[in-house]
Amino acid sequence: MTITNVIKTIQDIMRQDSGVDGDAQRIAQLVWMLFLKIFDDKEQEIELFRDGYQSPIPKDLQWRSWAADDEGMTGDELSDFVNNRLFPELKNLPYTPQDNPRGFMVREVFSDAYNYMKSGTLLRQVINKLNEVDFNSSEDRHLFNDLYESFLKDLQSAGNAGEFYTPRAVTQFMVDMINPQVGEVVLDPACGTGGFLTNTVDHLKKQVKSVEEYDLISKTIRGIEKKPLPHILATTNLILHEVDNPHINHGNSLSRPLRDYKKKERVNVVVTNPPFGGIEEDGIQANFPSAFKTKETADLFLVLIMHLLKEDGRAAIVLPDGFLFGEGVKTRIKEKLLQEFNLHTIVRLPNGVFAPYTLIKTNLLFFEKGSSTKEIWYYEHPYPEGMKSYSKTKPIRIEEFDREKAWWNHRVENEYAWKVSAEEITKQNYNLDQQNPHYLVEETEKTPEELLLVLEENENKIVKSITKLKQLLGEKSS
Repeated sequence: MTITNVIKTIQDIMRQDSGVDGDAQRIAQLVWMLFLKIFDDKEQEIELFRDGYQSPIPKDLQWRSWAADDEGMTGDELSDFVNNRLFPELKNLPYTPQDNPRGFMVREVFSDAYNYMKSGTLLRQVINKLNEVDFNSSEDRHLFNDLYESFLKDLQSAGNAGEFYTPRAVTQFMVDMINPQVGEVVLDPACGTGGFLTNTVDHLKKQVKSVEEYDLISKTIRGIEKKPLPHILATTNLILHEVDNPHINHGNSLSRPLRDYKKKERVNVVVTNPPFGGIEEDGIQANFPSAFKTKETADLFLVLIMHLLKEDGRAAIVLPDGFLFGEGVKTRIKEKLLQEFNLHTIVRLPNGVFAPYTLIKTNLLFFEKGSSTKEIWYYEHPYPEGMKSYSKTKPIRIEEFDREKAWWNHRVENEYAWKVSAEEITKQNYNLDQQNPHYLVEETEKTPEELLLVLEENENKIVKSITKLKQLLGEKSS
């Protein structure tokens, strides 16, 4: 049976269980079991090459001890074991990141995990299906990596506004252009399910020339994720990419005051797609300087990233159109960005890249720390010929970025690329929403898709007008 069929069968079994309600719970249920199975398969591999290796999981709680035997515990006995022994003990493993990083990782993964299945008999059926996959087999692991991509997309259908899967083509392009090097510390402070980090691992593996360099990859890839399910997915995702001890912290990157960060905690590279449209609680704002206090999540992440970069560090971040033309706090953030960083490139993505999760237009901003911005190059990513929008079944593909990649190191203006001086942007009150001067609108009869684009452009203009009116009203009241 193929891995795809194994997962489909597992989901069908779960649908029979009265305790599992909806896609999100099905995925959460499957993921903690996958984690333990993958963790155990990797440990058996480690034991072959590392004499004296001691698992942080007590022997009778290891997958091989209670789950691997198809004729093992089932029914009420299995439910009792999982609910009253496995979960309580893994949630309370006595480890810290310093004394046992792998043990601490297991504890973090289970800190918010939950067994939704009520039937121990059905749970045994699910476990037996999982045992058909050997994660030490390179073929099985490769097939599962492909499946994992679609698996993560399914999760997003059950997600909330502001949280969505970043298409693999986008993460891969951003990592390729930011070009992390072996030994550099790479951070995603809102790592979600780990897409940017796994792309970074793949990128770094191509550079490796020694065992020491290979070991450096695990030590220099870092992520932070506050939600339990994406956190365990990211951790599992990195283990599947042969990072034995993923450094994925479970927490909110914004909850720590900027002044508390030490110089040694700064990083060389940041690649991320922070949640936008989200609103942070009042206490979070107190962690930021007064000039940058806002409830808008994406704005706070950008301020955090600017603070965390080392001198000569570089970043790539996904941001919505609203940041480019927004005023108030956004203006002050953009002023700092242009004065203290070289914002050298903005790739403007067309509508639908994140469909069906959101139709908000997005941009990829690339900047480096250490010198001010003199000019910004813009690149307007076009739809493939004959396509008017992306969709879940027709997503953006990595091959579409070949045009940008060929242009990247040999920049000239063309129908997609143009540059604007920092001086001009400053005169416009730091408005980064610069339109392609080569684009001519033809007055022809428009299709429904084109009319939708026009409506969205008009909506952007309305948002700008409302922002200006609010600013004027604020000035009058003061």
